[in-house]
Amino acid sequence: MKGVNKLRGLYAITDSKLLADGRLLPYAEAALKGGARLLQYRDKVGSAATRLREADALRELCERHGATLIINDDAELAARLGVGLHLGQEDGSLATARALLGGRAVIGATCHASIELAEQARREGASYVAFGRFFNSNTKPGAPAATLELLEQARQHVALPIVAIGGVTLDNASQLIASGASLVAVVHALFAADSASEVERRARAFSSLFAAG
Repeated sequence: MKGVNKLRGLYAITDSKLLADGRLLPYAEAALKGGARLLQYRDKVGSAATRLREADALRELCERHGATLIINDDAELAARLGVGLHLGQEDGSLATARALLGGRAVIGATCHASIELAEQARREGASYVAFGRFFNSNTKPGAPAATLELLEQARQHVALPIVAIGGVTLDNASQLIASGASLVAVVHALFAADSASEVERRARAFSSLFAAG
């Protein structure tokens, strides 16, 4: 699968509220300049035309910086742009998405705090599995809590890159990496910033946590 060997490092996830008023592209590019390996476009409220325009612009940025664009929830948009996809447990069949996008696409699956869901995702063709939330999260306050022990178990039993999501900050990311996370997915601790330069600084700091691994 394309890019699976590169699935390590910072996984930046956009937020339509945090990145409103023209911040989406400059802040996303700042995250990529800072070393983000994956960039997920997540927008639940925009029109289809807006989502296509923004996702296409993000695809160009990712190509320029050698990163992988992931579309949240929308397999048709991902197929149209030839990019990756992330599916939650209620977002449709992973196997169907794999058939649509082909064997080279990077496709991820939300597995909450379940090794069983991760094993199922692997069988259905996932490129990576995402566990969370690990800490208090602005984005998913009601999600099931995951633990560091879960990461250690997943590292032993699930033969896929592992994403840790949910309240990840510069203060707690290193323990997630040490416990087995291949990538840390970050929203607020990356993008809730006053400037693009601050986003880049934070991205570099997150990326540096992987340097020793």
